[in-house]
Amino acid sequence: MQFNQLKRREFIALLGGAAAWPIVARAQTYPLRPITLIVPYPPGGGVDAMGRMVAQKLSPALGQQVIIENRPGAGAVIGTRAAAKSAPDGYTLVMMTTGVSLPVHAGYDVNKDFAPVGLIASTPVVLMAHPSLPVKSLADVIALAKKAPGKLTAGTPPPPTINYFAAELFKSMTGAEITIVLYKGTGPLTNDLVGGHVAVGFNTIIAARSNIEAGNLRAIAVAAHARSAALPDVPTAAESGLPGFEATFYYGLSAPAGTPRPIIERLNKELRSMLESEEMTKRIVTDGGDPIAGTPEEYAANIEHEEGKWVALIKKLGLKIE
Repeated sequence: MQFNQLKRREFIALLGGAAAWPIVARAQTYPLRPITLIVPYPPGGGVDAMGRMVAQKLSPALGQQVIIENRPGAGAVIGTRAAAKSAPDGYTLVMMTTGVSLPVHAGYDVNKDFAPVGLIASTPVVLMAHPSLPVKSLADVIALAKKAPGKLTAGTPPPPTINYFAAELFKSMTGAEITIVLYKGTGPLTNDLVGGHVAVGFNTIIAARSNIEAGNLRAIAVAAHARSAALPDVPTAAESGLPGFEATFYYGLSAPAGTPRPIIERLNKELRSMLESEEMTKRIVTDGGDPIAGTPEEYAANIEHEEGKWVALIKKLGLKIE
């Protein structure tokens, strides 16, 4: 009887091991072909630039080309939705940014339909202005907006981007009536800011730093608790008299839910190794970001926290994020 029970346990254990073989084998041989990295924003913006840096470094690390596929539209919803519906085999990844699951009709739940791989970097939203605008401080912008309610135009990518929520938070906290002008991404926004087609913008450093340094744009204030290493002379909103005005953009890498854990771990390992390199750290900081290397679980916790924070703002202001 004991012998038979022992044999039965061994047989069940053997079956369990056999069931795991395909997943283990896939992870050991992954990847066998090129990988698509969906960037749900237009070329030229901050997310696109970060995605291309990641693809450039992951390609040799994985031994297969990582191909960027820009799929902009609906505030990153179109590309993110396409990624959510892709096969969970590790051959479709997506650049994720804070807030992409907030629209009512997004068609996915960022906490359920994705397997977080890892955080890449963070960067604060920065209030910028065309140099011809007679403003040099946050107080100047607020005064100008209140002097002619509704006439000051403020550019931002559309909801559900953190840039857009920063604009709404700014209106709520200051009582300034500004007219929000929506752009497909930070690239088009930066172009129109430089061209003087929009007065101010809630933009990212990575998309505009070269123009700030060239004097084509003026950085007014950083919406963060501390100054940016990339813009050390630009005060925070708190230093400018508006404490609590904070909006941080988090960049991360995700895969469709159901992607085998060994593949997620392989991707996370390569991502962390890349982010811990001096070269990549320098590139991210140069572009105005702060590298963040961590586990898939840490990224999942970040997503949950940030989504909750902005959902609270949406409810408080009664915003309709379609």
